[in-house]
Amino acid sequence: MAIGKVEICGVDTSTLPVISNERMRELFPLVHGGDEAAREEFIRGNLRLVLSVLQRFHHRCENVDDLFQVGCIGLIKALDNFDVTQNVRFSTYAVPMIIGEIRRYLRDNNAIRVSRSLRDIAYKALGMRDRLSRELGREPSVAEIAKALSLDEEDVTLALEAIQDPVSLCEPIGGDSADALTIGDQVRDERVSQDGWLEHIAISEAMRRLSERERKILSLRFFQGRTQMEVAAEIGISQAQVSRLEKAALSHMRKLI
Repeated sequence: MAIGKVEICGVDTSTLPVISNERMRELFPLVHGGDEAAREEFIRGNLRLVLSVLQRFHHRCENVDDLFQVGCIGLIKALDNFDVTQNVRFSTYAVPMIIGEIRRYLRDNNAIRVSRSLRDIAYKALGMRDRLSRELGREPSVAEIAKALSLDEEDVTLALEAIQDPVSLCEPIGGDSADALTIGDQVRDERVSQDGWLEHIAISEAMRRLSERERKILSLRFFQGRTQMEVAAEIGISQAQVSRLEKAALSHMRKLI
């Protein structure tokens, strides 16, 4: 079945068909037997599954239609590879496949380009991590993964970090409400202290109480880096007058601060 461009925004998703687990069980043998009508019914009946997965990527600045189509590819791959003899619900198997397909698309289309060699190491490391997890019954360390691959631990760490999806500073933490905290709210600039903010406020307030000419002279001198001669030429007074007004303004500000 060819999945064309689907307009999602503004479309009432309740119009999408819903398929029961019982009906899916009836369709599986038909689909795997090559029945195209059954295949189309099965895929259309599970498009809501793709839409539900897209909610996890709502913060990404990507075209929703593109992500939906990529998610449909993941859904089709899940259908083609699903083993009906296993006691697993189709949705349980399909959701990770859909998520993986979307994440792969986002990695490959990321503005931050990762070298092919790093990606190869990262994918080998991910595969080895899954294998070791099954063998050890726990999450393996980076050192264990690197040893199994005969690679340096530093190279494996760098590769795994390189393929991580970038996170937006605007991504909400702990909820999607309008007043939810974002990652940016939790980032602190160590170069800016509370005292620095208070000093900035005090200077701004003192500047506001100077005369218009004094404010302009200090702005040109200390915020734009002009010389006294350049300030004098712009304002139309002598350099000596600029020097005198500058000293008087600074003295006034020290008293105010």
